[in-house]
Amino acid sequence: MKRTLKMIPRPNCRLALVSAVALLISCEKGFEEVNTNPDASTQIIPEYVFSKSQYDAASNQLHGLQGAMQYTTSYNEIAGFGAKYIFNQGTAPYTVFNNGYPNEINEIGEVIRAVSGSPEQVNKLAVARIWRVYCFHRMTDLYGEIPYSEAGRGYSGSVFKPKYDRQEEIYRNMLNELEEAPRLFDTAKPTFGGADVVYGGDILKWKRFANSLMLRLALRLTKVNPALAESWVRKAVSGELITEAADIARIRYQTGGQDINKNPLALYLLNTDYIRADGYSNPEGGKYQKTFIDFLKTTGDPRLGVLSVVYVNQKPDTTAALQKGMASSVSSKPADFVTYSEPNPATLLRLDAPMLLLTPAEVNLLLAEAAVRGWYSEAPAARLFENGTRAGLRQWALYGSAGVIPESRIEAYLKAHPFRSGGTPGQQLEQIHTQFWIALFPNAQEVFSNWRRTGYPTLRPNVYPGNSTGGQIFRRMLYPPTEENLNPDEYGKAIARQGPNTFMTRVWWDK
Repeated sequence: MKRTLKMIPRPNCRLALVSAVALLISCEKGFEEVNTNPDASTQIIPEYVFSKSQYDAASNQLHGLQGAMQYTTSYNEIAGFGAKYIFNQGTAPYTVFNNGYPNEINEIGEVIRAVSGSPEQVNKLAVARIWRVYCFHRMTDLYGEIPYSEAGRGYSGSVFKPKYDRQEEIYRNMLNELEEAPRLFDTAKPTFGGADVVYGGDILKWKRFANSLMLRLALRLTKVNPALAESWVRKAVSGELITEAADIARIRYQTGGQDINKNPLALYLLNTDYIRADGYSNPEGGKYQKTFIDFLKTTGDPRLGVLSVVYVNQKPDTTAALQKGMASSVSSKPADFVTYSEPNPATLLRLDAPMLLLTPAEVNLLLAEAAVRGWYSEAPAARLFENGTRAGLRQWALYGSAGVIPESRIEAYLKAHPFRSGGTPGQQLEQIHTQFWIALFPNAQEVFSNWRRTGYPTLRPNVYPGNSTGGQIFRRMLYPPTEENLNPDEYGKAIARQGPNTFMTRVWWDK
C-alpha cells in the first residue's frame, strides 16, 4: 500500500517567539507583583541588623560544654554528649559553625558594609568591627581554622567557597582590629543608641570592652607564643578595662514576647529538662555534675544556694546540706534521681536573666595572671584575685533578689580562701583559674577555652564506654559534613595544615 505524504504548514516561528516573549513578560510582571513583600525593605537598616547580630551571637552557644567543663551531666548518652564524650548522632559539634555564618557573621558583615565610607557613621563602624571580633573569636576557638577573611561575602561578592584562614592569622587580625577600631570613635557623631543591646551606644564602655577582649585574646596565646601574648597584654592594659560592675557587658532579656528576647540558656534548659520543675520529670535526664557541686560544698562557696536546688516534695530547696551532684558515669535514671541538684529556677532558669558576655570577674582574674607573669604592675596579684572573686560573687545580684549574696558572706569566703602570695607561680595560676571556672559559670564556652590554655581547673576525664575521644576531654569541635561536600578544596587545606577533623586535634594556640 502506497502512503501519501501530506504537506504540513510550517508555523511562523518568529510570531511564536514574539508571542512567547510577550507571555513571559506578562508572567514576570504578574510574578513580581504577587511575590513582592510589601513589608520588606530593599535597604539595610544598620540598627536593626546590628541588634539581631548581638542577639544571635549571644545565643549561639554549644550547650554540651556545660558537661565537658563538669558543671552538668545526664544519664542520657545523647543529651550527655559533653559529659560523656559520646557522639553517635545529632549535630552538637557543628552547631556554632552552622549557626554562626548565616546569622551573626553575615549580619555584622552587612552592618559594616552599610556604614563604611560615611564619616557620620564612624562610631557605628567602630562598634561593628569590635563586635565582629567577638563573634569570630568564639568560633575560631572552637574549630581552629575557619573562613574569616572571605566569610559572609556570598551575598555581596558571590564568594561561595571562602578560604579557611590559619588561626594564627585570624588572631593577629582580630587583635589589630581591637587596637584600630576604637581609634575611630568620635563623640560628636551618632551611635547605635538603643539598638545596641549591650551598651546602648556608650562609646567609653565599648572602648573598655575592646581592651578587655584584647586582654582575653592576648592571654590565649601564652602557650603558643608568650612574647606575642605579653606584647598584646601590655597594649590592652594601657587603656581602660572592664574592672567595675557598671561596665559589665551583658544582654538583658524579657520573660515574654518572641524567643529571641528570652535568655537563650534558660530557654534551652527549660525546654529540654526543667520545665516541669519537680526534680524528677527531666526528659533529658539533666542534673548538676558531682565535680561541680562537691567543689562548691567543700569550699563553702556562697554561690551554692544561688545556683542550685534540690526538689523536696516538688518544691525547690537551696539548703547546702541537701545539694548533691550526679556522677557523669551514670547511664540510666537512678532510683534517687530526684535527690540530685539542678539549676535554681529563681536565678539561672529565669527567662529574663541577663547574659553576661565580659565581666569584671574575668578581667580582674586575667589581670591577676598577668601580674603573676610580670606583665602587669599596677596592682599586686593578690588584690586583683580578690577583686575578681568579689566581682564573681556580686554579679549574681543581676539575676534578681535570689542571687544577692550578703557582703559578710563574700568577705568570709575571701578570708577562708586567701591568695597564695607565697606560692609558686604555678600554684598561683592554678588558684586563679580554678576561681575563673567558678566565677564565669555558666559561660562554659569561654571556660572551655581557658581550660585548654591553662589546664585549670584540674578535671578528671570521664572514661565512659563507647566515647569518641579515647576517654579524654574534647580539644575542639568538628567541622560540619557539609563543608567537606560544598567547600572541599578549602576544607582539605585546613585539614592538611591543622590535622584531622577530630575532637582531639588541637587548635593553633592549644599546641
